[in-house]
Amino acid sequence: MNAKKINQVNNIVNGQSKPKPCIKMTTKGPSRKQIIIPMSSDNVSSFMKNSSSNVANINRQLRNAKTDVLVDYVQSDNTGITIITNKAAQQSDLSIIDQYVKNSNNINSLQVEDSRLPKSKSYLKIIGILFYPHPNSQEKLTSANIETILQQNHIFDNVSLASRPRIIKVSPKSDMAIVWIDIWDVQSGHNAKLLINRCFNVGNYIATVRGANMNPGVPQCKNCWKWYHSTFLCRMQGAKCVKCNGPHKSEHHREFGWCCKANAKINPPRLETKKGKPYPHLFKCSNYKGDYQADSNICPFWRHRFNREWHVKKYAEIRENRSQSVCSEMNGMSNQ
Repeated sequence: MNAKKINQVNNIVNGQSKPKPCIKMTTKGPSRKQIIIPMSSDNVSSFMKNSSSNVANINRQLRNAKTDVLVDYVQSDNTGITIITNKAAQQSDLSIIDQYVKNSNNINSLQVEDSRLPKSKSYLKIIGILFYPHPNSQEKLTSANIETILQQNHIFDNVSLASRPRIIKVSPKSDMAIVWIDIWDVQSGHNAKLLINRCFNVGNYIATVRGANMNPGVPQCKNCWKWYHSTFLCRMQGAKCVKCNGPHKSEHHREFGWCCKANAKINPPRLETKKGKPYPHLFKCSNYKGDYQADSNICPFWRHRFNREWHVKKYAEIRENRSQSVCSEMNGMSNQ
């Protein structure tokens, strides 16, 4: 018997039980010194054209309201704009900023959602649900079924899902499922703590909510579109296009992308891609080199976004292949 086994026996004899593993189920979330305003892409373009004057006008209104919150700068992405502030905003500050943004020139207020502060995520799992919910049928449980079940149970009344539920079998030969749900929460995990160990009926069965270790996945940078680091930690000085990996912003792909410019010297000649017209060419993923955007959900990097080991292994392969190609080029140059 080795020393580890002897220590385990001594702990049992002495009544010293093994400490329970600590489950880290809530992410810290981004800084609350920012305000997220989802809006349409046309509204984003209109607002960002005069971003400096918009920042000055918002700050003027905030000072008139005698608040300590001021806007530092505004940035945009595919879903809307993010307003960076000097401190966490209160609800009154959000109302002032909401009113200004929706009343701005060339902004369609119907395509602007209410502003919100960033939130943390908590990760939970639900056990005790059948994988095949319908008797005498091989129809599998779906995310839509889970969302309907959650809406029908009062314990989830004040809970907002951060993503669609994910469903797996307990084991290949089992008829039961484990449902993984991500909910919006605060950093203390208050909402998750109210749900853990709560039970509810699903047909003739009783389901139970358990805590799950957080798995926020591998982040993808919205600046260079590489995986494994966030946008705020990107070291690239410029920006890369999500469609062609060119050295320009994604929203300027038509103006600067080589594949959208006219070229009469090639065969067949390439015509210019007009504004408002669909792209006649395929995109190119900068990560897996597939014919799709770098943030496409058909990219293997996206499909394995919750598998950090896969990402580490794949990037190691890419670095090895790159070093081998460089060595072969250097050997070819030395042989000339």
